[in-house]
Amino acid sequence: MIHLQLSVTKRGTIHLCKIGILLLDRDFEHDIYELIKAFYPEGDIHSLYEKDEEEYDIFFTVKKENDNFVIKYETKDQKGVASAEVIRGADGDSSQETHEKLMDAHELRKANKDSLKYALYNVLVKLTGRTLPWGNLTGIRPAKLAMGMIESGMKNTEIAQEMRERYLVSAKKTALAITIANRERALLQDIDYEHGYSLYVGIPFCPSICLYCSFSSYPLKLWAKRVDEYLDALCLEIRETARMMKNYKLDTIYIGGGTPTTLEPYQLKRLLEQLGESFGFDGLVEFTIEAGRPDSITREKLETIKEFPVTRISVNPQTMNQDTLEIIGRRHTVAQTIEAFHLARELNYNNINMDLIVGLPGENISKVKYTLEKVKELSPDSLTVHSLAVKRAARLNMFKDKYQEMTFENNQEIMDLTQQTAYSMEMGPYYLYRQKNMKGNFENVGYAKVDKAGIYNILIMEEKQPIIALGAGGSSKLVFDHGKRIERVENVKDVTSYIARIDEMIERKRTGIGTWL
Repeated sequence: MIHLQLSVTKRGTIHLCKIGILLLDRDFEHDIYELIKAFYPEGDIHSLYEKDEEEYDIFFTVKKENDNFVIKYETKDQKGVASAEVIRGADGDSSQETHEKLMDAHELRKANKDSLKYALYNVLVKLTGRTLPWGNLTGIRPAKLAMGMIESGMKNTEIAQEMRERYLVSAKKTALAITIANRERALLQDIDYEHGYSLYVGIPFCPSICLYCSFSSYPLKLWAKRVDEYLDALCLEIRETARMMKNYKLDTIYIGGGTPTTLEPYQLKRLLEQLGESFGFDGLVEFTIEAGRPDSITREKLETIKEFPVTRISVNPQTMNQDTLEIIGRRHTVAQTIEAFHLARELNYNNINMDLIVGLPGENISKVKYTLEKVKELSPDSLTVHSLAVKRAARLNMFKDKYQEMTFENNQEIMDLTQQTAYSMEMGPYYLYRQKNMKGNFENVGYAKVDKAGIYNILIMEEKQPIIALGAGGSSKLVFDHGKRIERVENVKDVTSYIARIDEMIERKRTGIGTWL
């Protein structure tokens, strides 16, 4: 299918600062951009629709020509061309064997996307002299890909071959995706996708805003006087949404943020009572509160939460290195993390997750190892390991000149160390997802002991059932047509706008739910 004719005059890694992509055919432009960005994460990449007069360190041209996608590239000392077959449907010229496998336009488009990305990936390997752990996959849900193949009846060995040969995924990542997909399937076997749903409730306030954060978060010290006003709007949305969903079964609730435990005990109680009155807690498979920042956790707040059937909480250190905490703007100490964890155990919380981030500024493998050792001493029930992803809205990216001397390290050795530590804590991987701009092009992985996996985490990644999101910045995913279609209903991110426009947010939901569910 792929015909490479590369004229390479120099091998090895090329460090480029300015890259142009001329898209003479705009099919798959996002996928093309993301794959090139994965190989050149620090590159200044420009997507063009007509040639300009700028000078580029490397210039790609992508177009459709007859029955092929043609990829041309040129640098100062080398140039080449690659082509990939354009796959036609049943009315085209492709072989009978090919078009019999193409069930619809969506599958045809996917086949062409895979063909183009396969060729582009090989060009990029030639140019840089390196491969990527996830091959040519640019999406955030590789386990969903493996899950789909399992559900189609493929054996694990067949899935592994498909991922290695079609998507060029490394052996380690292939094994990880298949392992997680199988565990996810077992964990979700009793969930009714057709008649069930999950609920996300967003509390957008934080003690301080972390350097890497791009979420809709607001520093509590500036917003403390408006928290009750926010809860007024949120409780109204809870009441109205419960009426809309009265004919569906609520499976899981996840209260996230921001930092939900920035709420005072009376505010937490008000929120939880409203959820109970409106939705009810009978039949819940899981109820999670992301306590999150240790500096927001108190005995009184944990005791308040204990009055309700919450089954899982998070205490999130991100790192156990104090100097790193100060760099990234987390205004708590390692000692506070340990104290908060022990306090939760004292109050009989028996399912505690801890979040870590690898790739933080200044953290090498020895610092990650220290964090893992300290976490292991605490023995949480689950562990979520995030690879640092710096998005455009994060201060670390917005003011990157200020932080340019910082080192950001993540590699397979570090990822292997986190996995080995999780295994030594009797945890296995149960969900994974990827994000744009991840250091090292790796992934986020959730590990859990037996019966301690976060079901909501799997449901939102696998997109098996509707997720109804409440609060500022909430993005509801309405999954319907037996999981084949997803529509989103968005709440505004700005807290002031959310409060002022709450009736509009509710009507958006009413229209979306009425139309698609």
